Amino acid sequence: MPFSHDAARRERAIFRITLVGSVCNLLLTVFKFVAGIAGHSAAMLADAVHSLTDLVSDFIVLVMVHIAGLPQDCNHEYGHGKFESLATVAIGLLLMAAGLGIGWQGTVAVWQYAHGQALSTPEPVALWAALVSIAVKEALYWYTIAGGRRYRSHAVEANAWHHRSDALSSVGTALGVGGALLLGPAWAVLDPLAALVVCIFIVRAAIALMIPAFNELLDRSLPEAEEQFIRQTILAEPGVSDPHHLRTRSIGPYCAIEVHLRMEGSTTIDEAHRAVSRIEARLRLHFGPTTIINTHIEPVKHPEAAVQVD
Repeated sequence: MPFSHDAARRERAIFRITLVGSVCNLLLTVFKFVAGIAGHSAAMLADAVHSLTDLVSDFIVLVMVHIAGLPQDCNHEYGHGKFESLATVAIGLLLMAAGLGIGWQGTVAVWQYAHGQALSTPEPVALWAALVSIAVKEALYWYTIAGGRRYRSHAVEANAWHHRSDALSSVGTALGVGGALLLGPAWAVLDPLAALVVCIFIVRAAIALMIPAFNELLDRSLPEAEEQFIRQTILAEPGVSDPHHLRTRSIGPYCAIEVHLRMEGSTTIDEAHRAVSRIEARLRLHFGPTTIINTHIEPVKHPEAAVQVD
């Protein structure tokens, strides 16, 4: 399986994409904490904590993608691709924890407001910080999601959604802070209410990320459309018929395919090998060069040749 060159190039590209995000996250985290404290904004401080979790997810991506790119060994004969699935789950859990933390802080603030406790009115610096965060994090989302799709990395795509969730968090913060500034101290509750709305979006995004990753870890088959493509690709090869016992699964950035197929009993080993090699080449062109393919060839069954036993 051609891991070395492709995996090294893929790892370097993912490292570059993630490093750009890490630098932006570090600067934004510091900026948001300062703006949250100076601007007396609970939503902005929650937003800063969310950006801090982005830094952690960047580190997880860098470590897990490196491990996932390691070649097969005696203990991991199908490679290390599921470490990327594990990274996706870890990022999803971080995302959910951040969302629930934001929701808890917002709930406490709303409860205090409902029981007569005055909330501090945020300052304009908190609004400016939120607007800057929206622009930066949305740009990071598109930059990262493009890299994740290009290099078939679910972990990088998950990290991109972490950027997007941070942008959504900042949108909620901007609406809450902006509303409180525009309508006055009596409407300061808009700040924590915005945090509650953001919490819902973040938790939903976390669940959407984790479900496919859990499916991969549990060896769920490829989608039916992909399995149908495999059957059609096999049947397109002259002399090959009846693909059966098809088994598929995702292993992080690549997948594994096991299938039985039939050829005429008179087919030579050399002819069968060349036919199977052509099938595997077409499948790897579609699923990627690191696709693991195992085939078992059986002779075509001829009913007329069956022996009748009285």
